[in-house]
Amino acid sequence: MLASSETAQTESAEAAALPEEEARAARAGDALNSTKALSKKQIDNGTLWLARCIYSETKRPEEQELVAWVVRNRVETGYRGNDSYREAVLDPYQFSAFNPGSRKRSHYMSLDASSQANGWQRALLIAHQVQTAPAAKRPFSKDTRHFFSERSMTGGRHPGWSARGEKVKPEGGKKIAEDRFRFYEDVR
Repeated sequence: MLASSETAQTESAEAAALPEEEARAARAGDALNSTKALSKKQIDNGTLWLARCIYSETKRPEEQELVAWVVRNRVETGYRGNDSYREAVLDPYQFSAFNPGSRKRSHYMSLDASSQANGWQRALLIAHQVQTAPAAKRPFSKDTRHFFSERSMTGGRHPGWSARGEKVKPEGGKKIAEDRFRFYEDVR
């Protein structure tokens, strides 16, 4: 684990390394619909792991919410034998920042309830809201357990599993550009 000054330097370096548009989204996310930060009692282990995952995938709140639902779907359906947020997030080769050997892994795993990285407190709030939301708020079916970001794929390639599933759009008027995220259900 990094010392707190090293952690702060790492977080600053991570924020500086973000594309400007994502850094702006991260800063805006903390102010968007500003609400009081969660209490430490509200941040259980599941909320923390879900927040780490969504924060690693994107800094944009509207995208974090959709990614959080995909992770919740995986937990609720026991996808790949995982029935906790920690297991779902750490399942090898499911979320790139948590892959064994990823240079970002230790940074994201070090985030806790008191971390102050840009947008982190907002990610905690989104994770808590999705984790505790009624199932009726789900933006797509419970079988939507996959997504990818074209922007993160090298050479314009799509993951092999994308041909074995059905592409879905979120319900409720939530629009995400396809080059940012694509969601899939019934991947076999």
